[in-house]
Amino acid sequence: MSTCPDVDVAMEDVRRGFGATQALKGVSLAVHTGEVYGLVGPDGAGKTTAIRLMAGLLLPDAGRVKMLGEDPANTRSPVRESLGLVPQRNTLYGDLSVDENLHFFAQLFGLSRKDFTERREQLLDITRLSRFTDRRADALSGGMYKKLALACALLHRPRVLLLDEPTNGVDPVSRRELWELLYGLVHEGMTLLVSTPYMDEAARCHRVGLLYAGELIAEGDPRELARQHGAAASNFEAVFLALVEKRTGGRAA
Repeated sequence: MSTCPDVDVAMEDVRRGFGATQALKGVSLAVHTGEVYGLVGPDGAGKTTAIRLMAGLLLPDAGRVKMLGEDPANTRSPVRESLGLVPQRNTLYGDLSVDENLHFFAQLFGLSRKDFTERREQLLDITRLSRFTDRRADALSGGMYKKLALACALLHRPRVLLLDEPTNGVDPVSRRELWELLYGLVHEGMTLLVSTPYMDEAARCHRVGLLYAGELIAEGDPRELARQHGAAASNFEAVFLALVEKRTGGRAA
C-alpha cells in the first residue's frame, strides 16, 4: 500500500464477512493527520466492522489496513501505543467509580503515578467530571458515561483516536459538549475518526466517508459533497439519500 506521509489511517480494498453476510465490500479510505474524519451511515452499514479492523481487533478477509504506516493487528508493533479506541458500548466497569475506572485504564496503559496524576487532573477538567469522581459508572448519565469513556481512552495521549458512535443515546446538550471536546483534541494535533448514524454530524467533520450496505459510496469534504448535490451542508441527509438512490436506482437495498 502506498501511504502518504500525512495519512494516519488507511484502508485499501478491504473486505470482511461474517458467514454469508458481507459487512465490508472493498472499502478504501484515507484519514489525514490532524483531521476529523466522519464515517457516516445507517445502522448495519459496516461502520463498527471498519473501526474494529482499524483498531486491529479484526483481520480483513482481503485488502489491507494501515495505522500510522503499520499493521494494527500486529501485536508486536508499537502502533497500538499510539491508538485510542472508544467502542460503541460496554467500555467501562459499571461497578467502579469514575476515579477507579481512570486508575484501572492507567494501569493497563502502564502510566507512571506522576503521569497518571497529571493526566487525571487534565481529563477530569476538560470533561467536567471533577465533581463526580466517586460516582459509579453505571450511575452516570449517558453523556457523562461517554465523557468518562473518552477520558479513559485519552490517558496515554494517543496520536489517533477511533470513536464508534460516541454520541449515540446522549441528549443534544451532551452531543454538543462531546463535539467541543473532540475539536479541542484535534486542535492539539490528534487525528480522529468518528462513526455516526446522524447525518447532521457529517457537517461537523473535515471530511466524510459515506458508508452504505458495506460500500463507501462517497468520500470528501462535506461542504463540497453538499454543493455537488444542491443541498445545504447542514442538510446532509438529503445528500446521503441522493447518493443511495443513485447507487440503488431509487430502491432501498
